[in-house]
Amino acid sequence: MTRSTRTTLRRTALRGAAVAGALALTLTACSGGGTADPEAAAEEGGELTVWAWDPTVEPIAEAYMEANDGVTIEVVNAGTGNDQYTALQNAIAAGSGVPDLAQIEYYALPQFAIGESLADVSELGAAELDGTFTPGPWSAVQQGEGIYGLPLDSGPMALFYNATVFEEHGIEVPETWDAYVEAARALHEADPSIYITNDTGDAGFTTSMIWQAGGQPYTVDGTDVTIDFTDEGSTAFADTWQQLVEEELVAPISSWSDEWYQGLGDGTIATLTIGAWMPGNFESGVPDAAGDWRVAPMPQWTEGASDTAENGGSAMSVTEASENKALAYDFLEFASAGDGVQIRLDGGGFPATVADLESEEFLSQESEYFGGQKINEVLAQSAADVVEGWQYLPFQVYANSIFNDTVGQAYVSGTTITDGLADWQDASITYGNDQGFTVD
Repeated sequence: MTRSTRTTLRRTALRGAAVAGALALTLTACSGGGTADPEAAAEEGGELTVWAWDPTVEPIAEAYMEANDGVTIEVVNAGTGNDQYTALQNAIAAGSGVPDLAQIEYYALPQFAIGESLADVSELGAAELDGTFTPGPWSAVQQGEGIYGLPLDSGPMALFYNATVFEEHGIEVPETWDAYVEAARALHEADPSIYITNDTGDAGFTTSMIWQAGGQPYTVDGTDVTIDFTDEGSTAFADTWQQLVEEELVAPISSWSDEWYQGLGDGTIATLTIGAWMPGNFESGVPDAAGDWRVAPMPQWTEGASDTAENGGSAMSVTEASENKALAYDFLEFASAGDGVQIRLDGGGFPATVADLESEEFLSQESEYFGGQKINEVLAQSAADVVEGWQYLPFQVYANSIFNDTVGQAYVSGTTITDGLADWQDASITYGNDQGFTVD
């Protein structure tokens, strides 16, 4: 992208951490040096350090440096997810070694934002990008009146299903969650080795399912937080999923394990309800099942509805400690709304940018792995149908870390998911209050 193109974009767009308290995420570093104009900062040049685990960030940095001769960017993989968050928090606490930018998953971003560890990039150009990104990711990078990052990708959910298995047993692909339960029973009765899906308890999946059901268990207003897992959406998920667990219709297999990949490959795990970033994992991790799998809209809680939720995905944020925030933001915009988007798409990423999701080229791509299906049509529609209003806790990283000790017990000890959610709620409330939040 040329300098003039980036100027036009700005002017015309419509658009781990579990072990320490979120309120302790404060910085002693300088609030930022150099020019406050991102384009001028890029022309002036400088050095940036980026912490990211996504492999496409390196080629994006290389492309940016080619377009800006005076800029040097070091991309560091400081660990994935919680490992990086712990390292980032430690650097923040020490007041040294904090990168200029960091990749942060949407669920974790509020914890760093409320701790004043991330820069509000609204005035650097982010506010002008309203409408550039789909609602879910765009909402996720905002806290209060501030914008604390830009979306790199998104994870609107869909139903990935083994069409060969469904066709072999004459079972229709479910369009509602009630039908999903019936399909689970029919598949397992037809062949006891087949399970509708796997699940050993997963915080991200659980909150995404509650999100889709219209639940809002977390209400956050600054440091005032309410946690309530008795709302209608939470109850709908708990009651439905409890049937699957009690009747042993979900395989007790952990996701991303060798056994999981094997089950996806041999048809004993028949579906996954997961984010739109999953196709590349099928292609690389389950190559022998090419042609068996298809993608359908996420089953609905109400027949005829089209509600979806996000599952996974990450943003990139400028840290408050960066001494070159303007340059950091210029790279950030290049990566998330400029030429970097195509580099990510070429690397198998799923975009958060509306223009790409609506482009005919993107929508019309036929996936050889998924039997020639134009899967992006389903996934892009899911991105447009994400239920609005979801919030994460400002200490979600910690909350997720105790999921298996609370809700996860329903999968192994005979307790119920409803009881587990109550335990998760109580433990999260206690932790939040201990950290200085007002939680009820």
